[in-house]
Amino acid sequence: MDLGEFRNLVATVRGEIGKAVQGQDALIDLVLISLFARGHCLVEGPPGTAKTLLARAVSAVMELEYRRIQFTPDLMPGDVLGINLFNFQTNQFHLTKGPVFTDILLADEINRAPPKTQSALLQAMNERTITIDGTDYSLGPDFFVLATQNPIEQQGTYPLPEAQLDRFLFKLVVDFPDRGTEIAILSKHAGLALNSDVRNAGIQPLVSSATLAAGRALIDNIRLDTTILTYVVDLVRATRSDPDILHGASTRAADALASAVRVRAAFEGRDYGLPDDVQALLVPALRHRIVLSPTAEIDGRTTDEVLRNIKNRVDAPR
Repeated sequence: MDLGEFRNLVATVRGEIGKAVQGQDALIDLVLISLFARGHCLVEGPPGTAKTLLARAVSAVMELEYRRIQFTPDLMPGDVLGINLFNFQTNQFHLTKGPVFTDILLADEINRAPPKTQSALLQAMNERTITIDGTDYSLGPDFFVLATQNPIEQQGTYPLPEAQLDRFLFKLVVDFPDRGTEIAILSKHAGLALNSDVRNAGIQPLVSSATLAAGRALIDNIRLDTTILTYVVDLVRATRSDPDILHGASTRAADALASAVRVRAAFEGRDYGLPDDVQALLVPALRHRIVLSPTAEIDGRTTDEVLRNIKNRVDAPR
């Protein structure tokens, strides 16, 4: 696969997902970047803004196994990972695999479950391996978590721990669509059966495991210039000295941002990264990795606003 073929593939995949998810082109791009960058995605937004629909549409366009977990306050780690059960006929323990044994995992409303259950995904997301009763089980190279969450101010939610958040490449924020898009969505649905869902949207599976591997191999050969890497580091280091930020981003965050830049460059048909790539991905890659200072929170500043100020303040390479 060359850059031209890869760009055409991405454009086709965008179009297929767009059959089900309307008015969210930028969001679709970021989910696909995360997928090809071997990262994971956290999507936050109020109920009814197509977060779950987006995950199902992504799974429909992939020729990969897909499973969904509805996170609830009574969900236990064993319900996610699986558990060894004793078979009295064979006098041996047998592993009953949990839904985490899949390629694409939708962790729906992940902040509805308590931290103990949320943390069950930590090793899986970081190493693509899980350990049950001292035995390691591989989840495969295609394992991808797309988690959704409602805003923290919604009732019955548990904030994700910082260590859990750091496993996500991007945190994407979904808002309500504009008036025109909302009318278009309702007009489209008005012509369908009342029980219609994404499986009836005509989405064609386009990306097999082999295609995904070929795309990732292409991206692995894209190298970033020292000026781009320096720019990434300068932006991340600026978060550690900004008076509006209590805890800045880590070196892992800088490495994740650089990886995403390589993917975005390939999406645009380039074998080199640009400062524009870094600037486009800075906010979604870092908004969940910094903690605002009490003063900034009292003044009503947001993480996105603070990160945009840093982006405007740090000089980009020419």
